[in-house]
Amino acid sequence: MMGASGLFQPLAEHLDGLIDLRAFDYPGHGRSPDWQGDDLHGVVTRHAASLIDRPLDLIGHSFGATVALRIAVGAPHAIRSLTLVEPVLFAAASTPAQQAQTARLAPFEASGDWDGMLRRFLSDWGSPGAEIPTDGPRAARLRQQMRMVVDTNEALMQDRARILREGGLEQIEAPVMLIAGADSPPIVHEIADALAARLPDVARATIPDAGHMLPLTHAAAFADLTRMNLERA
Repeated sequence: MMGASGLFQPLAEHLDGLIDLRAFDYPGHGRSPDWQGDDLHGVVTRHAASLIDRPLDLIGHSFGATVALRIAVGAPHAIRSLTLVEPVLFAAASTPAQQAQTARLAPFEASGDWDGMLRRFLSDWGSPGAEIPTDGPRAARLRQQMRMVVDTNEALMQDRARILREGGLEQIEAPVMLIAGADSPPIVHEIADALAARLPDVARATIPDAGHMLPLTHAAAFADLTRMNLERA
């Protein structure tokens, strides 16, 4: 969300041909068509699933990590390994943590302050010090993407895709690697705790001095952990 498939270019460079990587832009992102207001999580999941013709390795970041989990729960036989960076499946966190997360953006939504919401959101989840444009096409697209975030957050809070359904995570036999940045929002660690407690074959890693955008800021460490999980598979 609010990124593009180029997020995985540093990973590809560090893995140096170890595996073939295929990444795609979400609707309203990168070079994909505009979002039409439909169920984004469902659209992305169906597209990703359509690319699977044999057991393979899924690597997901943030929203994408929840998509990877959804596929793995629905078709565990299709997954060889899962490498997940901070899946934002907020429903797995405690109610107080969910409420605190909602409260971070609620005042801006209530007042219609999309630029203020962008600054707050990217201060939590973006790259440190990244410039946020306020004019021009890039700024307009960021505001539209922010609306997508607001719409999908509710689905992730309520787990509308039923990723956390009874017995679902427990059926994933493939090795899972949960990666987090030490400086990321606290809720991501709580989510990882909840997921790890239910996954049969799980490893965890926390990268020091890293935040949510660690695939870009700490690409070498991310690649090392990804390679470790690929070898486990």
